[in-house]
Amino acid sequence: MTIEEFKEFAKTGHPFDTQDVFEVLNRQSDEARKITFKLNGSYHSMEEIRELMSELLGYKVSDSLRVFPPFYTDFGRNIELGDNVFINACCQFQDQGGIKIGDNCLIGHNVVLATLNHDLKPERRWICVPRSIELGKNVWIGSNSTILSGVKIGDNAVVAAGSVVNRDVEANTIVGGVPARFLKRIE
Repeated sequence: MTIEEFKEFAKTGHPFDTQDVFEVLNRQSDEARKITFKLNGSYHSMEEIRELMSELLGYKVSDSLRVFPPFYTDFGRNIELGDNVFINACCQFQDQGGIKIGDNCLIGHNVVLATLNHDLKPERRWICVPRSIELGKNVWIGSNSTILSGVKIGDNAVVAAGSVVNRDVEANTIVGGVPARFLKRIE
């Protein structure tokens, strides 16, 4: 199975429970660790960071991308970044299920984007179920927030620091808390 075939399979939401899927996960996880160790192991200029992010993601990232390492991902090849995205330090992207970040998004310190969940049955707990995360344009995710699998966050929305988002967020709204709830509309 190729990376592209894997990404198409992940979009179906079917469990990761076959040998060919595990082979891709293991192979790409090794590759992602090699690149993130380079990224996080020493100082790099922003241009060098973009080169390493391009290598990690498998495509040339926008010249407007800004990332403050350390940055962590356990797959890397299922992240789509728009233009003018900023990712602050210590973020963790579990992207096997797919992460799409729109233009002009701001991601605060220590944000976790988690696209996998486990089966609840103890005998099947090792099986992962993918669901993508999508951030619209101009989204701001506050520091120490966690966005869970399957969540879509609408354009211009704000997630308050320290929130756990377990359901979709409407455009032009602010949410916060654990679990995150509607706080107010952005006029």
